[in-house]
Amino acid sequence: MSEQRETEKQQPDADLVRAARDLTPALYALSRVLRFQGMDEAGLWRLPPSELELMRYVHAEPGVTVSVLARELGLHASNVSATVRGLVNQGLLEREKDPNDGRVVRLKPTLKAEQGMALIENAWAEIFADALAVLSDEQRTALAASVPAMEALGAALKERRTRQVGGA
Repeated sequence: MSEQRETEKQQPDADLVRAARDLTPALYALSRVLRFQGMDEAGLWRLPPSELELMRYVHAEPGVTVSVLARELGLHASNVSATVRGLVNQGLLEREKDPNDGRVVRLKPTLKAEQGMALIENAWAEIFADALAVLSDEQRTALAASVPAMEALGAALKERRTRQVGGA
């Protein structure tokens, strides 16, 4: 095994593991709120969490392919294809042939989906604003200051998954 591979396989620092054990449940609880609230508050259709996750990804990365979606979401391509078919039938996704390669199909959210996501995100903002209102000024400041770190953490987790899937 190469030296680099051995370094990648080493266990993280014990202090980092303790910090992650504290942070992970809090992030998971926030994630649950986002997955299970917002659509009803926005007066929209009720998508299962897996469909909402797929829609969020396409919303963030218009033009993504089914194979990339499957890899990024950790799902089988056949399951993603079936979900995409259902979302196309609901008028939430469009399939477009890649102009450079007619064999490749790219996914884009429809106007209906874009408008729906905006309503959901507004509902999430209101839900969070209500919750933020009961926190202290110091807590709100700390949360606002943590946004860049959370974005960097998300990017690092995505990169880690990409390395794992690519190396598997």
